[in-house]
Amino acid sequence: MGEGVTMSWELKIGDLVWAKMKGFSPWPARIVKPGPNARNVKKPSKKGAHFWVYFFGTYNYGWIEENNIKPYDDYKEEFLKTYNTILFKKAVGEIEDFIAKLEKDPNYELVLPSEKGNSSDKDESDEKFNKLISSTPKKPKKTPLKRVNSESSAGSRNSFSKRPRASSPRSEENGIGGVGSEILNIPSVLDAPESPTVDLNNLSELLKTKNISASKLTFGFIGVGNIGTGIVKNLINSGHTVNLYSRTLKRCEEIKEQADIIKAGLVNIYITPYDIMQKSDIIFSCVTDPRSAKENVIGNCGVAGREGDILDGKGYVEMTGIDPQTSKDICEIIKSKGGRYLEAQIQGSKIEADEGSLVILTAGDKSLFIDCQSCFKAMGKTAFFLGDTGYATKTNLILQLMKGIALVGLAEGLALADRCGISSKDVLNIFKLTNLNCDYLTNKADLIVKKDFKHVEQAIEHMQKDMKLTLDLSDQLKQPLLMTSTANEVYKHARRLGYDGHDASCIYMRTRH
Repeated sequence: MGEGVTMSWELKIGDLVWAKMKGFSPWPARIVKPGPNARNVKKPSKKGAHFWVYFFGTYNYGWIEENNIKPYDDYKEEFLKTYNTILFKKAVGEIEDFIAKLEKDPNYELVLPSEKGNSSDKDESDEKFNKLISSTPKKPKKTPLKRVNSESSAGSRNSFSKRPRASSPRSEENGIGGVGSEILNIPSVLDAPESPTVDLNNLSELLKTKNISASKLTFGFIGVGNIGTGIVKNLINSGHTVNLYSRTLKRCEEIKEQADIIKAGLVNIYITPYDIMQKSDIIFSCVTDPRSAKENVIGNCGVAGREGDILDGKGYVEMTGIDPQTSKDICEIIKSKGGRYLEAQIQGSKIEADEGSLVILTAGDKSLFIDCQSCFKAMGKTAFFLGDTGYATKTNLILQLMKGIALVGLAEGLALADRCGISSKDVLNIFKLTNLNCDYLTNKADLIVKKDFKHVEQAIEHMQKDMKLTLDLSDQLKQPLLMTSTANEVYKHARRLGYDGHDASCIYMRTRH
């Protein structure tokens, strides 16, 4: 044990503390008597007293210098506000449980796991895992675990501990023994993303200020999802007649029920896109991806799916985030049936859709653009007409590319701050005072700090879809997009971790863990 303690409180075996290892957050711990394994773990290089501590939640041990140890009760409130990862909460729960038992029985003793970092009651699979990571494989390519070792330089020495990536103390290089439990405790997806809801009584202040004269035409709307719900709400509240179709029929029924109660506009529900086309003058489509958009046009009971059907001047407005080629294909189909086509790409999220502050990028039939003016006014703050079909989809993908890369940078910056032991809330407060501050990044940073990924503004699956479509476009034009390619891999990885329907800001979880 170290000597020469100069702190205002005297450290001793049995103290409950916050122990901070370089590069990691302060962690709930207890000072314990060094066991046989303590002498095999390298102490931090700083001079002064060092104490052997046991980390709750990760079941690891380490030498920590005295100036990185703080009393548990004195700093509890501060650290609980700052750090809230799943594994951190687990560690806090364990130390609080120990405190409660100690209050009931002052002689209660904490049963400590072995100093190899594994609890005595770990199951057999944990033991096998730790044996795997502690051995030097002969053929690295045959087991996924060797991907970690492949990042180190050539040599026979196992270098697993040289590149710590987890969220809690565990690396022998930093004075701590045991790594298996940390890898096994990577946070899982606990909260399902929330389904979009609609409240027709909740009018935004922006919509109230708009002087909208609703068109006398009847408008069909296909797709009442995260964005579509807000758009439909504003169409109805601005007095438009709306025919609804969605694969989620219940949501359409909820909208109609509310509309009938408040007598806002006229709402009808139909069970196929074909019925929507028959009963509407202009049809809006706002679904998930290019495949779904095309299916609603040429699929079974699609808008133009029956031979001999004539659209006879009807308008079809595609608001789904799609690629230029799919948009041109739909345009040709609609025009071949005598209809008019307009691509209307949306810049904005669920928040902007609810407020009626979307930016709408259109291209195609200009007469249809003019006929939709009252609708666009209800949906957004401005609508651009960019020319021939394809220009709006290309412009939208370019803007999505910029947003996608910026979000990855934001997530990586906040993850690095956490690794450095810097409060993400402090970083965010400073961020808001700089010229980096903008509504989009600030909103995403707020979600990251709160770990609130179930409130979906834009689902990560849709963001990654747009990144992929942008890369497909770049392939056609032979335009290198190095940053986009990298960002796309980050989004794909986050989706593989199970965050598909969550807000795009959840890429922080992939970056951090």
